[in-house]
Amino acid sequence: MGDRIRRQRKVLHLSQIELARQAGLNQGYLSQIERDRAQPSRRTLEALAATLSMPVGVLIGGGVDHDSPQPLETRRLPLFGTVPAGPPSQSQEAVEFFPILRHLWSPDHYCLKLAFDSMEPTLKPGDIVLVHYRPGVEPEHVQGRICACLINGQATLKRVSVDSHADRPVVILRGDNPRIPPMLITPDREFSIQGIVVRLVSRDL
Repeated sequence: MGDRIRRQRKVLHLSQIELARQAGLNQGYLSQIERDRAQPSRRTLEALAATLSMPVGVLIGGGVDHDSPQPLETRRLPLFGTVPAGPPSQSQEAVEFFPILRHLWSPDHYCLKLAFDSMEPTLKPGDIVLVHYRPGVEPEHVQGRICACLINGQATLKRVSVDSHADRPVVILRGDNPRIPPMLITPDREFSIQGIVVRLVSRDL
């Protein structure tokens, strides 16, 4: 890391004193960092990265090949426009696939493209989220999580909560959009959780 800092400092034609002043550091401390004799804090790294116009990740480095651009390794997952009513790998509804980073891939995950605004401002129409397929998971185990649910066969994406009413647990589905009223799951409704939203993977700006 010290070599990277020194190299970029020279590219920008900055002396150690100038870099230390701009980053709000002591020049002697910066000298130790450049010689790899001091381990800077996260705040110091962010100050140096901002002053040197380079990302913190590049500043920290990751081996001899770190500074060479590497292609992102991706895997494809089925992309749905609505919550699949069964294992995503067996569903015929998905005709598209969406590339995600390899470390996010799992055979029990799929991607879902949102069409409605019930989860605004957290999630927006057009967002693509990564969903962990977890059929039949108990609502108590996903308290506060955004889940892909089926209610009487109709798919919806809502935040699941469990309250107590008359000493009995009651499932309530809420949208983050304050205009959307909460939905109480009564015994006459057929309800199941099909998956848990774990990550936003794409958003158009």
